[in-house]
Amino acid sequence: MNKEIVVSGIRSTGFLHLGNYFGAIRNYVRMQEEYPCYFFVADYHSLTTHPDPALLKPNVYRVLAENIACGLDPEKVALYVQSDVPEIPELYLMLNMLAYKGELEKTASFKDKARTQPDNVNAGLLTYPTLMAADILIHKASYVPVGKDQEQHLEMARNFAQRFNHRYGETFPEPHPFNFGSDLVKIPSLDGTGKMSKSENENATLYLADTDEVIRKKVMKAKTDQGPTEVNSVMPDYIENIFLLMRLVSEADVVKKFEKDFSECTIRYGDLKKQLAEDMVRFISPIREKAESIRHDHVYLHKIMKAGQEKARESASKVLSEARRRMGINFYC
Repeated sequence: MNKEIVVSGIRSTGFLHLGNYFGAIRNYVRMQEEYPCYFFVADYHSLTTHPDPALLKPNVYRVLAENIACGLDPEKVALYVQSDVPEIPELYLMLNMLAYKGELEKTASFKDKARTQPDNVNAGLLTYPTLMAADILIHKASYVPVGKDQEQHLEMARNFAQRFNHRYGETFPEPHPFNFGSDLVKIPSLDGTGKMSKSENENATLYLADTDEVIRKKVMKAKTDQGPTEVNSVMPDYIENIFLLMRLVSEADVVKKFEKDFSECTIRYGDLKKQLAEDMVRFISPIREKAESIRHDHVYLHKIMKAGQEKARESASKVLSEARRRMGINFYC
């Protein structure tokens, strides 16, 4: 197994969807076979939007259950809840001394949130990149599987690591994005207007918790047109999106058949969507059913959370002790 450490987290808000699976979790399952991995549910990050306290626990349980149902093995990885590791907020405090107001205000995510929720521009939103850096650096991670929207935050994590190392001595490696050298898969929404989302455009997003009937209804409403009128026409983006989804869950010969129908102007979009709907049901339903059984088994989840916490704190406590010593916060030695 490679020695470089992998860290990634998912916020405990919204429902995991097909984009989460193909854009991230599928890679996590492969990473766990090749790298030491720390995967966590980012419940502290979710607090920036003030979620209902009554929903926080079931949301955490559901995210854990869905990750396990997708193939993460708690025996192979540290699978834990962010708030179960007190070393993270302590390192977060330390790194905030190296973060500057101007650079935090310039991050795309902060500017977007400040625009869309002007009545809730809290310090947690401003220092989100610092907490993300603490999540990563607390385990001295080298690799972080992130999407395009998180690359700026990862660059800031590298900056904080560099500043700490320059000021206090070599302590942290500089984390880099990682996805096995291939382009990240972006899963399009069913209406052709963007990508699938945990919290927006719910009718155009396929969630791992969707029932079979809901999956069928959503797929059948996917945007299409009257079909090509010339042989070998270029596919419109929204049709290409449907084929992209089909390539992920359907048999290769099925995809090839519909591609041939499109190029020959004989395609029937109703048949295409019916096929995709059934293939999507076949793909999602085992994940949903397994996640549901795990989500309600609190004894099992508590066991997983406790084991993950122990693994994470064993790593984090060593790193935090080193950071404290480097900074001179070691008065009893």
